[in-house]
Amino acid sequence: MTATPWRPKRPATILIGILTIWPFIYFFLFIAFMFFTFISISGAAGRKGPPAGFLLIFPLHLLTMLLMFVLIALYVIHAFRTDLIAEDRRVLWVIVLLFGGLIAGPIYWYLYLWRPLSNDLPATTAGV
Repeated sequence: MTATPWRPKRPATILIGILTIWPFIYFFLFIAFMFFTFISISGAAGRKGPPAGFLLIFPLHLLTMLLMFVLIALYVIHAFRTDLIAEDRRVLWVIVLLFGGLIAGPIYWYLYLWRPLSNDLPATTAGV
């Protein structure tokens, strides 16, 4: 455990959460793009060059892959700099994040970034 644990503020946590779910959204967009591209290629046999949508999807694909690497690095750094994870579970979380980043990222975000902030909110007096 470090002397100063890393606990991002609410806006940063929300941004990280949005960026964490983007690869899921992109996965389905990419599958749909590939499906429609193969359908359109079969209909346009005499056409030369890549499909028009490829010029959009290729940079988006590269940026999404870069984002996934950055998010995994961010979560690994957070795992070692937070005091919310027991010492014996830090390495386990790092392994899970490295091998299951797409699935483990949102789970880690909820358990160790979002939920601690939700517990820090002041209780409301509505209904009392």
